[in-house]
Amino acid sequence: MVQLKILGIPGSLRRNSYNKMLLNAARELLPENSTLEIFELNGIPPFNQDEENNPPARVREFKAKIREADAILFSTPEYNFSVPGVLKNAIDWASRPYGDNAFDGKPAAIMSASIGMLGGARAQYHLRQIFVYLNVYTINQPEVFVTFAPQKFDSQGRLIDQDSRKFVSLLLRNLVDLTLWVKQRKSSQIAARS
Repeated sequence: MVQLKILGIPGSLRRNSYNKMLLNAARELLPENSTLEIFELNGIPPFNQDEENNPPARVREFKAKIREADAILFSTPEYNFSVPGVLKNAIDWASRPYGDNAFDGKPAAIMSASIGMLGGARAQYHLRQIFVYLNVYTINQPEVFVTFAPQKFDSQGRLIDQDSRKFVSLLLRNLVDLTLWVKQRKSSQIAARS
């Protein structure tokens, strides 16, 4: 059985971020043929195009982790109706310079947790727009919005809402299925060129 490597990227730096807790829940709910490594965005400096050809070590590490992964799982809050600046900044670094986009052709899934009633929906939709340019294959269903997050996690940060757990599990299953399909398609294309 193929063992797939999924890279989890939280869109928040906050120590007790609900979106980090959601990634930890995903780790518990993974299909058996996959692993999840979480990459914290701490230490990635503001993007500077003058340095894109010689990025800082933390950026090089981030791009290497993306390239090593078979798929990406984003879990992000919504700030000001959009993607948090820290996440957008990391994506800018990882997709530059032109022609060196670490995300190119990667399968990805998005989920979000929020203290409000929309659960990060607008951040997810803006992230999907960014993925079009990055040539990321995004899972469309299910959309995972963990609304009123303080009620959905226990005091240890464990996701206790059963509906949310069910949707995260389905999202992960669909991500694994898409990733296997993409890998098979790439192998067939390589074989056809040989």
